[in-house]
Amino acid sequence: MELNYRWKLADAYFPKNKGKVFSCFACGGGSTMGYKLAGFDVVGFLEIDKRMADMYVKNHNPKFAFVEAIQTFKNRTDLPAELFELDILDGSPPCSSFSMSGTRERDWGKQRKFSEGQAEQVLDTLFYDFIDLAKRLQPKIVVAENVTGILKGNARDYVRKVITEFDKAGYLVQEFELDSSQMGVPQKRERVFFVAIRQDLVELLPKPFGLLFSEFPKLDLKFAQDPIPFEEIRTDGLNDTGWTDHDQRIWDRRIYGDRKYSDVLWRIETRDSNFNSVFIYPHKPVPTIASSEGSKLTLFDESRRMNTIEMKLAQSFPLDYDFGSQKSSKVQYTLGMSVPPLMMAKLANRIHKEWNVLFTKA
Repeated sequence: MELNYRWKLADAYFPKNKGKVFSCFACGGGSTMGYKLAGFDVVGFLEIDKRMADMYVKNHNPKFAFVEAIQTFKNRTDLPAELFELDILDGSPPCSSFSMSGTRERDWGKQRKFSEGQAEQVLDTLFYDFIDLAKRLQPKIVVAENVTGILKGNARDYVRKVITEFDKAGYLVQEFELDSSQMGVPQKRERVFFVAIRQDLVELLPKPFGLLFSEFPKLDLKFAQDPIPFEEIRTDGLNDTGWTDHDQRIWDRRIYGDRKYSDVLWRIETRDSNFNSVFIYPHKPVPTIASSEGSKLTLFDESRRMNTIEMKLAQSFPLDYDFGSQKSSKVQYTLGMSVPPLMMAKLANRIHKEWNVLFTKA
């Protein structure tokens, strides 16, 4: 099928002929759907959050489903043999402690847990556990997604350690900053993808021309599609995400050009902060959909928030994705925690095209 942000699981054809993938920190399966759209066979997933895992199983019916922490999973002695024959090991280690809109350094090294009630974990060490799993399974390629804040400021030291750990595990790695709005997704979602290749396979691929001292093979991950404005996904007649008198008063004070609800007088009068709330303009792509329930995506030219259909389209989730009985805030949470499927599909397709020899050799 042609890759498009407007699609349904029921209508999708997944050929499964490009290679095997296993997805970690899988959430609702955003990455999984991307790999499937690109033609890969996603054989299973790992997710610590049971509610997310149940949603994943309901929508994807995986061959292998593991609902546990990666710390225990990586040491299992009963892993299926198929997981030692992977083309790609995929993962999105939780990244909130590196987000530029979060508390960053204040959360580094501290145990935290998400709202769904799973065990507490030190989020910024999960990437190392993921690399430990790669070292054990030895897939040909490892793809890890994270926020771009991981490349900024003091967090660069963390990235250097990630690169060192990949090296110890037998992989060469390079990071790529990508913007989903340039990849056919109606949302400006900037993320960093770490793409690693097993060192014994590097010689099969050409090196970048004219780039001195670079061992990492040539991989062109530049995308330049025209952005898709919100106007193209606007859905009239549905307002299912709530609207209060407080929201209306703030909307009445809006000033064109503001990205955020930034009326200082209103915040002083009410002592309310709307730092995480953003305006959506009809002629621009939707800003990043955050998982936080306090993040309100409000239309600038209409007094309402984005509805759930618009959020699914902006995230390139299938329109018939089954969120169960979740409220709209939990739908936003699931979407905000996920990789846009179309973004991952474009990335996976490009890796397969550029490094095709890796997928044709045993």
